[in-house]
Amino acid sequence: MKIELSTRENLKDILNIINQAKAYMKENGINQWNEDYPKIESLENDILNKNSYVIKDGDKIIGTFVLIFGDEKSYQKIEGSWKTDLPYGTLHRVAIDNSYKGKGVASFILDFAETMAKEKNIFSLRIDTHRDNISMRRFIEKSNFDFCGIIYVEDGTPRVAFEKILK
Repeated sequence: MKIELSTRENLKDILNIINQAKAYMKENGINQWNEDYPKIESLENDILNKNSYVIKDGDKIIGTFVLIFGDEKSYQKIEGSWKTDLPYGTLHRVAIDNSYKGKGVASFILDFAETMAKEKNIFSLRIDTHRDNISMRRFIEKSNFDFCGIIYVEDGTPRVAFEKILK
């Protein structure tokens, strides 16, 4: 597996994987991603801003995620408290092709994010998810993120928020 910055040419594959994730969430009663989110404009902006990545197995795109370094607007107010006030990286829109789930792709993404953060002298990663997204919560907690509280995303819906201090 390898990770690369996304390009506009990757958008069709990214949308396919995002749509698989949307279907999974709908089937499992998770009101996190739907027809309105994520929008193609957001995905295009992520690519343009060089925050979007794809995971490849050979030439096949098997996953996508966004990694941003800097302040996250939704994280400025939290019901709870962050572990640190230090600069941080944020993981968003993590999605893996259905045929690759359970094969270590999410851990590969996290290892990449941790390495990128440390290269930038950043020692904190944050992530949020819907309270009902049990599989993502399980991965987050297994990966030594600590629950910090509740944040509210742009549309006002709550998300459980986590932070991991990197060593």
